[in-house]
Amino acid sequence: MLTGFAGIWLVTLAGYLAGRFGVLGAEAPAVLSRLVFYLAAPALLFATLATTSLDRVFTPALAAFVISTVVVAALSVAVRWRRRAAAELTVGALCASYVNAGNLGLPVAAYVLGDVSLVVPVLLFQLLVATPAALAVLDVTAAGHRPSVLRLVSAPLRNPVSLACACGLVVAAAGWRLPPEVLRPFELVGGAAVPLALVALGLALRGSRPLAAGPDAGDRWLAVALKVAVQPAVAWAVGRFAFHLDGHALLAAVVLAALPSAQNLFVYATRYGRGTALARDAIVLSTLAAVPALLVVAALLT
Repeated sequence: MLTGFAGIWLVTLAGYLAGRFGVLGAEAPAVLSRLVFYLAAPALLFATLATTSLDRVFTPALAAFVISTVVVAALSVAVRWRRRAAAELTVGALCASYVNAGNLGLPVAAYVLGDVSLVVPVLLFQLLVATPAALAVLDVTAAGHRPSVLRLVSAPLRNPVSLACACGLVVAAAGWRLPPEVLRPFELVGGAAVPLALVALGLALRGSRPLAAGPDAGDRWLAVALKVAVQPAVAWAVGRFAFHLDGHALLAAVVLAALPSAQNLFVYATRYGRGTALARDAIVLSTLAAVPALLVVAALLT
């Protein structure tokens, strides 16, 4: 687990140093974010889903995680809805509930849970349900005018991330085995998604003060508290009392819910120009706070 966190912080530090010394220019964060959003992330998601077995996806542990995600996102919106626009509410809800199931969830599942496949249902839920829904809201609200019904319905079809998820799921569900020659370009481009997103995050950290007071301080701390404390607590309560989980299944649900905010949320926020500072600070602080939180969860439930 600590190794997984160390890798994230080292790549983010490289991005921060690049920004500190100005080697990539002032527009680098936005350019890298667009590169990830339109090319690297869709390629990674397609290659991942197209080669993933859909067995063992719908489990009680996944249900506990999904319920905890919905509850925490709803709490974030309920607390902030009077003072924020819909796009900012969406970014805040994502920061409070959307976990880093990819580059951090995989090593945590390996080292803490002992089974990498346990994180696959979470990845599928976030990629196929949470991401398209949130990006559809951002797509129709960030423009600042009332969208038409056609634009609302077609929003997922105009989003490269949603399209890549849908195409990958179709390939997996149909049982098609794509030749290595077909998958290789997607894997090559997709392999850049996580490091580029972390570099973009590091570039944006220049001049940031995530612990400083300010107009967004309350939103920032609310998102972090919901993410690292409330969401795992809800997952534990739902798993223990609603689905009667115990042992390894309960540990998996709680550990996955305790993961920090995903770094690709910063890419989404930058793409739509809404809640960028909130996403940046929430990712940094929740990643720091998740280290002791995950250690406590592992100690209590093992």
